[in-house]
Amino acid sequence: MIKGLDHIAIAVRNIEETLAIYGPVLGMKIEHTKVVEQQKVRISILKAGDTKIELLEPLSSESTVAKFLQNRGEGLHHIALEVSNIDDQLKDLKDKGITLIDEKSRPGAEARKIAFIHPKSTKNVLIELVEH
Repeated sequence: MIKGLDHIAIAVRNIEETLAIYGPVLGMKIEHTKVVEQQKVRISILKAGDTKIELLEPLSSESTVAKFLQNRGEGLHHIALEVSNIDDQLKDLKDKGITLIDEKSRPGAEARKIAFIHPKSTKNVLIELVEH
């Protein structure tokens, strides 16, 4: 079951330059910045009221975020939805004919289970499912 919006992710070439805008200029609180080795990215989490914004900077030309930036440029990367039971949600989506990038959940940032729905099943929007 979808519980709500978890975060909005934005792909950027340089987190420090982006934080200079989103932090002091726009007034968002920077919660933390960390490296997520398995995804070859550095992330920064910002708070905008009750909503989180996740900035994604590739650490390698092999990361999916680097490929995204090369093809599409900086901007909206994905929308993350919080779910109550990610494995049940994935099975249900697969049974309904939805194409999944991840058929099983995997560890994500902030010690949560994550999985991605392929954008071809969601009108070209990459959706991440997140279980807290």
